[in-house]
Amino acid sequence: MNDYYFGTPTARLVEIKENEQGAWSAETYVAETIGALRAGLGDDRVVLGLSGGVDSSVSAVLLHRAIGDRLHCIFVDTGLMRKGEHDEVMAAYEGMGLNVVGVGAGDKFLGDLRGVADPEAKRKIIGRDFIEVFEAEALRLARTVGGIKWLAQGTIFPDISESFSPKRPGVAVKSHHNVGGLPEKMNLRIVEPLRMLYKNEVREVGRALGMSERLVGRHPFPGPGLGVRVLGEVTPAKIATLQEADKIFIDSLRAAGLYDRVWQAAVILLPVQSTGVAAGARTFENAVALRVVNSVNAVTADPVALPWEFLEGVARDIIAGVEGVNRVVYDISPKPPATIEWE
Repeated sequence: MNDYYFGTPTARLVEIKENEQGAWSAETYVAETIGALRAGLGDDRVVLGLSGGVDSSVSAVLLHRAIGDRLHCIFVDTGLMRKGEHDEVMAAYEGMGLNVVGVGAGDKFLGDLRGVADPEAKRKIIGRDFIEVFEAEALRLARTVGGIKWLAQGTIFPDISESFSPKRPGVAVKSHHNVGGLPEKMNLRIVEPLRMLYKNEVREVGRALGMSERLVGRHPFPGPGLGVRVLGEVTPAKIATLQEADKIFIDSLRAAGLYDRVWQAAVILLPVQSTGVAAGARTFENAVALRVVNSVNAVTADPVALPWEFLEGVARDIIAGVEGVNRVVYDISPKPPATIEWE
């Protein structure tokens, strides 16, 4: 049985992926993975933290196909999600027949982020809070069902490779919430059905599983959510402002038929105020940046030259429709040297 799903050492995974050769088939991967999960998990119960993103969703469907309702999913609303995303995502998961519980924890996350501006510190706080909320709910579930032995995660290969450097141990591009943390606290074994896949391969697996294109085609979204798209200190007011601007941008991309033609689109709330004019009076308000890239596997990414008329319309709509924003700029930086997210 292939043990990639059950904890092959990181260094070995990186070596295998870098030397990978031959054709790859999503259908074969689905069949082999479901078989490996059934054999490896037996009659054990598994808990999985759903985020609404492609990775955790595809992991959940794979596991559900393998072990059914012995998979227990927890969806933590961090308060750092897109506008209306909680209700939309919960409805999608329930519609797929997943065994899922939603936990609202926005007040905790936003409270603990108060006064914190450093990007890595924010990531660690969000990761820590997620662990605390998830652990409490998982322990409650374990008591209810008579024990849970496995933690499933939506880790994919870039999470591993960006958190590990074979030439410089301990040096990483950034920390990832899926890499490490929970097992020590909960005494669970880890299963990661997608840990050998890039994002484009994960999407193909989702399609092979028959998942809806709206879910499979969702743009990548950072684990810390909008917490790392508000540059500097995160506050409820800033999150609300960013949610409004983000909704205008994403809805506009969908309406123009552009959403599915790009890899990822984001709005970044900048820690900058600028002078503007509204109703004949001077304003001094926030600036946001629009970020749109195309990529194959997120290792590299190129900025997308969206139509000027579209960008101009979105900028006007955001400035007119989002209180406190008077300037919109467009990010044309490639990865590398920039990363896709700003933090």
